[in-house]
Amino acid sequence: MAVRGPMGRGKRERERARAERQKEKVARREEAKVRRANAPSGSPGEDPDIAGIVPGPQANPWGDEELPDESTEDSDEQA
Repeated sequence: MAVRGPMGRGKRERERARAERQKEKVARREEAKVRRANAPSGSPGEDPDIAGIVPGPQANPWGDEELPDESTEDSDEQA
């Protein structure tokens, strides 16, 4: 049987890159865990997306409020 030579440079570089990515992932996970632990949480059971919304008709976000009917004002002036 033939004896294989030492590990090739390419494989060694790939393994180092893989190990580095794993270290970065572990660091990101730890950072996220600390960030979540320190984050202020709202009241339990309240969805932050809908917090502060009151039931009922909402204001028009585009500001297109209905103006009073102008035809009634014109008829009063002409009479």
